Amino acid sequence: MSKIGFVGLGIMGTPMAENLIRAGHEVFLYSIPSIPEALVKAGGKACASGREAAQEGDVIIIMVPDTPDVAAALFDPDGIAEGLSAGKIVVDMSSISPLETKEFARKINALGCQYLDAPVSGGEVGARNATLSIMVGGSQETFDQVKPLFELMGKNITLVGGNGDGQTAKVANQIIVALNIEAVAEALLFASRAGADPAKVRAALLGGFASSKILEIHGERMIKRTFDPGFRIELHQKDLNLALSSARKLGLSLPNTATAQELFNSCAAHGGKTWDHSGMVRVLEMMADFEIGQKA
Repeated sequence: MSKIGFVGLGIMGTPMAENLIRAGHEVFLYSIPSIPEALVKAGGKACASGREAAQEGDVIIIMVPDTPDVAAALFDPDGIAEGLSAGKIVVDMSSISPLETKEFARKINALGCQYLDAPVSGGEVGARNATLSIMVGGSQETFDQVKPLFELMGKNITLVGGNGDGQTAKVANQIIVALNIEAVAEALLFASRAGADPAKVRAALLGGFASSKILEIHGERMIKRTFDPGFRIELHQKDLNLALSSARKLGLSLPNTATAQELFNSCAAHGGKTWDHSGMVRVLEMMADFEIGQKA
């Protein structure tokens, strides 16, 4: 049984840590603003800082919202780096900048420790059900050591390459998800405005080449008007910002990604930054002055 430090117990981190506790691992917990009481009742051990969680754990997992949050969790006073000793493994499962990830890995390696970036896809449902897709960057040896823990949190677990490559895969994932949400939103809005029953159109499309998880899950949310998170729009904005800023550095144009980001930005401007990202459809509906499910 491993000793695991787990820093960042939000919507995703809490069920991920819970799955590790249920498997019998000793899990040392730290989170801002507080540690969920349910995890302590389940057998997790509350810590006063990231440093303490790192001192206690052999593997330290981070699951926080953004690049600055990872930097703070690692390197702020009383942070994880202060609690590390040679031979420990830091695993960042947040979704952050690939370029910054490489620098974080370099600093952790200089302390005699190993580093994996292992962002996830699958949302809160995947975290609860331990069916997350996990995209990993780091060495094969370190990946093999941590893989049994990944298997308690996810199903599709892939070593993509070196440090930063896991984050690059996650950015690519978010580009595809955003563009598919936009495509489903446009298709269902078109069908509904043309007078067809959007629920029946969705059912028909699920049996053909247009079928996808986005159509299955987010299409239903669009029809039923259920936009509670989910995966918040503000988090997808962050991920597409990473995509677009990285593309500029690489000399790439990502025009459809930029369009999806504009739609997310408009959602946020209309009070929707905490909506599930399927709420992107609301902006298209505002532009059309027509809501999916209305009578044409």
